[in-house]
Amino acid sequence: MCRNIKTLFNFEPPATEEEIRAASLQFVRKLSGFNAPSRANEAAFTRAVEDVAAAARVLITSLSTTAPPRDRAIEADKARERSRLRFGRG
Repeated sequence: MCRNIKTLFNFEPPATEEEIRAASLQFVRKLSGFNAPSRANEAAFTRAVEDVAAAARVLITSLSTTAPPRDRAIEADKARERSRLRFGRG
């Protein structure tokens, strides 16, 4: 999976539209192999990002869990620690 696509489900506060769109853009970039599409492919690329974002919204709002919501700050701290251990920075 793309390292820039983050888990968006079960967070407090919930995922924002910007986060959903960013994950969708990364997903479409990965599938298409384009960082930025040519003019000939721009409409299809943009439509794909919108479609993936819509599907992601439906998925996120349809899922349920009994687990308590995760805290974004705590999860970010865990990710930084994993990175530090993996790459030896900080």
